[in-house]
Amino acid sequence: MGTETDPQTKVNNNATDLKKHSYDDETWADFIWNGKTGQFLGRTGSSWVKIFVFYVVFYAGLAAFAGLCYYLFSLTLTLDHPKWLLEESIIGTNPGVGYRPMPDQETNSGSSLVWYRRDNREDTAVWYTQLANYTDLVENPVEVDSLQTCTYDNGLRATKVKSCQVDIKLFGPCNKNNNFGYRLGEPCFLIKLNRIIGWRPSPLGVNERGQYNPDILRDDLANQKNFPEWLKEHIESGVKTARDPSSFLDTVWISCAGENIADQETLGPVKYYPSPGIPGYFYPYYKQLGYQSPFIFVQFVKPKTGVLINIECRAWANNIIYNKIDRLGSVHFELMID
Repeated sequence: MGTETDPQTKVNNNATDLKKHSYDDETWADFIWNGKTGQFLGRTGSSWVKIFVFYVVFYAGLAAFAGLCYYLFSLTLTLDHPKWLLEESIIGTNPGVGYRPMPDQETNSGSSLVWYRRDNREDTAVWYTQLANYTDLVENPVEVDSLQTCTYDNGLRATKVKSCQVDIKLFGPCNKNNNFGYRLGEPCFLIKLNRIIGWRPSPLGVNERGQYNPDILRDDLANQKNFPEWLKEHIESGVKTARDPSSFLDTVWISCAGENIADQETLGPVKYYPSPGIPGYFYPYYKQLGYQSPFIFVQFVKPKTGVLINIECRAWANNIIYNKIDRLGSVHFELMID
């Protein structure tokens, strides 16, 4: 005896079969353009217009919002200097000490050894050529109008527009004609401070108004640990003979010596040109056109040959922190002459 099927079930099955048959008959061509419904890619013309207008408005609003954020951010910036300076910046307020010549960091990464043979012209040329190229840029400046001649006596100093010119003629035997002493076995090294925008040295021996005070000088010199005795005598003598002691003391003092006792014995005499200090009138640095970073030359007159000599050069000022381990306020290099 056969099973009778419910009429409603037959209707549902027929509808499902009809729908399945309809989907199976639909082709990609119908999806791209359906002439019966007037749809293109599943949407009518009015639907495409609406979605196009929506995205135009959406992305225009998004772009306007991003532009507003950039504009508000740009109001906090200046082209003259970074937003964060000195204590607020990553660089901070402690300038690093640099030297030239130095080994090629691409071929001798991390090396600080200056090693050459006196009787080998190629060896010596490697080192004094660096100094010649460096001083050529100073001797032949591009932005002449933004430079001025500053001295301790004329009262001129760096401003936000003008900076002070380095006088190459003051460096004695440390010059190109003398090959910076390298062929004579009396090499010159250029010592400088790294640039920090807005930084000015806090000199030893002056009060908050920048005026010389003998009591402050005595205390500042006493508070400087391991301050060289010869440099102390140089400062005290200079104060007595200077026309303006306050200007004379506005200096970052520089000293170089053998790092250890054995190095001090083999290094020999040290001479400074034009003096053992960088004048404070070169500061502050404000990205002035043609700004010349000030420097001095240190000459090692009779270093012992065939011996590796460790040398440390230090910068002295009230606002220069010294740390031998982290090399703050100083620079280390080695010298070896064969």
